[in-house]
Amino acid sequence: MNLVGIIKERKPKTKFEANNVRKIREGLLMSKAELARRAGLSVLTIDRVEKGMACRMDTKRKIILSLGLQLSDRDKVFTKED
Repeated sequence: MNLVGIIKERKPKTKFEANNVRKIREGLLMSKAELARRAGLSVLTIDRVEKGMACRMDTKRKIILSLGLQLSDRDKVFTKED
C-alpha cells in the first residue's frame, strides 16, 4: 500500500461531542474569555469545547458551574455519552 492509501485509511483521533455551551454562554451575554476566567480554563479550551471536541469530565464540571447551572443540569449543556 502506498502512502496516499495509508493517509486515506486513517481516521481522525479527535472525538466530537455535541453540546450547548456556546448557546448558553451567549444567552447569558458572556464572552469566551469571561467563561474561561470563571471556570479557571483557557480561552482555547472553551473554544475547543464549543466546537464539540472531547474534554475531561472535570472540564465539563467547571464549565457547567461557571455557567451558573447545577451539576444536575449537565444534560442541558452536554449530550449524554453512549
